[in-house]
Amino acid sequence: MALTLEEANRIAQGALAKAQALNIKINVAVCDTGGRLIVFQRMDNAIWAGVYGSQGKAVASAAFGRPSGDLTERADHPTMRGIVAAEGGHAILGQGAVPIIRNGVVEGACGVGGGTGQQDEDCARAGVEQL
Repeated sequence: MALTLEEANRIAQGALAKAQALNIKINVAVCDTGGRLIVFQRMDNAIWAGVYGSQGKAVASAAFGRPSGDLTERADHPTMRGIVAAEGGHAILGQGAVPIIRNGVVEGACGVGGGTGQQDEDCARAGVEQL
């Protein structure tokens, strides 16, 4: 089953609601299993760098089927560097995205940029919990 636009929008809205509760400004990206963007939202006055950070972390999470923060420790490993380079350099192996897994199958990921790594991950997780 593929992630639908309605589901991706629900995930993004859940992440935005968590950001509002935390009183932070974020960018949120929801991508499919191949890392292609389905939905993107940027809160008013969110930092522009988070546009790229949210998408890159979502790409990494979808690619590896785990939270992007779990990849940080191995980010400088030659294999990981090679994968990121071969993928086109879009993946960001830093905290802030979680995969969307249904029935044991990775269907995409939600990535957030704009807060601390932990805040970003908390917002992404809150979004995915809306499924």
